[in-house]
Amino acid sequence: MCFECNSSPLSRRSLLKFAGIGGVAVMTAGFDMTMPAFASNAPALLPDEALAKLQEGNKKFVADTEACAANISKRRQDVAKSQAPWAIVLTCSDSRVVPELVFGGVTLGELFVARNAGNVVDTDVLGTIEYGTEHLHAPLIVVMGHKRCGAVSAACEVVSKGTKLDGSIGKMTQPILPVALAETDRGDNFVDNTVHANAFNGAERILTESAIVSRLVEEGKVKIVPAYYDLDTGVVDFLHKV
Repeated sequence: MCFECNSSPLSRRSLLKFAGIGGVAVMTAGFDMTMPAFASNAPALLPDEALAKLQEGNKKFVADTEACAANISKRRQDVAKSQAPWAIVLTCSDSRVVPELVFGGVTLGELFVARNAGNVVDTDVLGTIEYGTEHLHAPLIVVMGHKRCGAVSAACEVVSKGTKLDGSIGKMTQPILPVALAETDRGDNFVDNTVHANAFNGAERILTESAIVSRLVEEGKVKIVPAYYDLDTGVVDFLHKV
């Protein structure tokens, strides 16, 4: 399927429909192990330029301006054998949080996305981020929590009410529990405060637990930025960098 840039523009609703039929791909933690270890077409963006590009895309999303998905068929062919994403986004699996749309309807090959409930940093996520920074040369890592996050809410109930979570859900939320515990005495917005703190915690863990990412940050090649997505307004608040 191909959309010419100056033909029929797409509204946000059209983009959502378009994404639903597979036109806007979510690049998840998996990658093609047969591809070369180092991508030849490394992005030319600096970390601050990548961040500015995400910020501008989010403004378009919030304003609901018309967007154009230009020539997806050609773009698919262009990135079929290699990729050079200019940002890595770790965010929640929540169906309402779709980075490719939230950041302005970016297309194939632009974002390297890792998602799980509660945007938790684990071994799989760290490996994915290391691959994205060292081998694909993405200059920016965004750890994005969101309003009314179910995984964070569940962790807060464990801390505040002693709720027992069955199955793997309990194990999944364990890394969030210390974050929630630290936020129990910080006012009425317990869950929302924990969402913010969890994004900061994830960003800090990436920096401290990955020697690869830490080195790239020290060299000025990579920046890590926590963020918060408001489900009601669509606005992404980029918090100060770690």
